[in-house]
Amino acid sequence: MIRLKNEKQIEGIRKSCRMLSVMLKELIPLVRPGIETIDIDVWVQNWIKKAGGRPVFLGVGSKKNPYPAAICISINNEVIHGIPKKRKIIDGDLVSLDCGINLDGFISDQAITLEIGETSPIAQKLNTVTRECLYAGIKAAKAGDRLLNIARAVQGHAQRSGFGVVHQFCGHGVGLELHEEPRVANVPQGPNPKLRGGMVLAIEPMINIGTGDVEIMDDGWTVVTADSKLSAHWEHTIVIYADRTEILTESLY
Repeated sequence: MIRLKNEKQIEGIRKSCRMLSVMLKELIPLVRPGIETIDIDVWVQNWIKKAGGRPVFLGVGSKKNPYPAAICISINNEVIHGIPKKRKIIDGDLVSLDCGINLDGFISDQAITLEIGETSPIAQKLNTVTRECLYAGIKAAKAGDRLLNIARAVQGHAQRSGFGVVHQFCGHGVGLELHEEPRVANVPQGPNPKLRGGMVLAIEPMINIGTGDVEIMDDGWTVVTADSKLSAHWEHTIVIYADRTEILTESLY
């Protein structure tokens, strides 16, 4: 069932989204060569706690293998759900940061991809195109239109640029829980409900240099490209109104 949020709920989600964007904005300068990803997670957990929120990702999943961190840090061929550990970021890395905050019961979700130091031209193009895919998807998210218009916009822009679109993972409804209906695909597949005012969605293109196919590593979380080529990931939380669509998380650069 798709939950339509009322204005009081939307305002709570909006505050959570603003907190998340402020946190990420402060984090960006710290993600530099030499830092270990586990130290980034410690910083994020402390920041969220001091700000009065709770990290949404920490502990999600099965009881046997819950996600062990507050932020997903996925590097190069890692698409999503990379687990922070004693791995140093190096010059030339493509680093995706994906995080969510629970603020008084209202959930935000946002992802960005950073180019560390001197990245390759193809990495730069991939990152630019992935961000463009995000905004193409948001532009297609209009009340009265259909959900899969978002996927067509994302896939069309990525494929025109020569890149592959991840189809095994997707965006989702969000706001009162981390993952809600509907499934927001990046390729036209699955249900195609009409978009309505009050829908809050996390739109998140995951775009690869090569094939759109992915695999899950032995840790049960880290998703990597099947051909070991680079991937990028961008995400905004949005709300659809009858007459407009608003981005609740902020553009960071």
